[in-house]
Amino acid sequence: MAESYRKVVLSIAAHPDDAEFMCAGTLALLHQKGWEIHIATMTGGDCGTVQYSREEISRIRKGEAAKSAAVLEGNYYCLECDDAFIMYDRPTLLKAIELVRKVRPRIVFTLSPSDYMVDHETTSKLAETACFCCGVVNIETPQAEPFEPVPYLYYMDAVEGKDKFGREIKATTIVDITGVMELKERMLCCHESQRNWLLEHHGMDDYVDMMRAFAGKRGGETGRRFGEGFRQHLGHSYPQDNILKKELEELVYEVRAV
Repeated sequence: MAESYRKVVLSIAAHPDDAEFMCAGTLALLHQKGWEIHIATMTGGDCGTVQYSREEISRIRKGEAAKSAAVLEGNYYCLECDDAFIMYDRPTLLKAIELVRKVRPRIVFTLSPSDYMVDHETTSKLAETACFCCGVVNIETPQAEPFEPVPYLYYMDAVEGKDKFGREIKATTIVDITGVMELKERMLCCHESQRNWLLEHHGMDDYVDMMRAFAGKRGGETGRRFGEGFRQHLGHSYPQDNILKKELEELVYEVRAV
């Protein structure tokens, strides 16, 4: 049976700091509207280091992620997959379905189906199936009961706004996050361990500046200073209206696909 409208939003990403890069501003705006915030990662980011063991960096990064979620009075979850080894298989799907059933979100944000790395793409597919199957009673998750309806599902921007072939991905919903940019930055800055890692592995320094640059690009597409872009999953059985537009009103710019 469908339950009454609940203001609960869940971000499902691959690694700690993915949500902070791509949807934390929108989470902050929803929190201001009374929404309950939940941030989950498939991994603890146990390969995102050049100086710690897998166990040490995972512990550090999960602590950073929980600190970030707390900025919005939110909850953080890690599904304890191995970094670079997120699988689309039965055990991992059951973890994702159980998470969605525990949280019972009305909105789910996840990563782009086409992105620069397979962990992101696999997470996207896991989240899609978890949303679709949250009410399927013949899929058993001992720690959580099935529920309806299927949540609203939005895909975040891919890293740098392009797919793995370098083609630009156009957002169909752009949220003006100018008013909460300080909160988004504060959440990203909770992930202190990642600056050295990104400098060593990606040749990038100050990833806050990188985040601001991309948010500025998305915002500029609608004449706003900063923005976050999304594409809504509109397949059969998923909600068809744009709940972000309903909740955030004039802060949301819709770009309809041609």
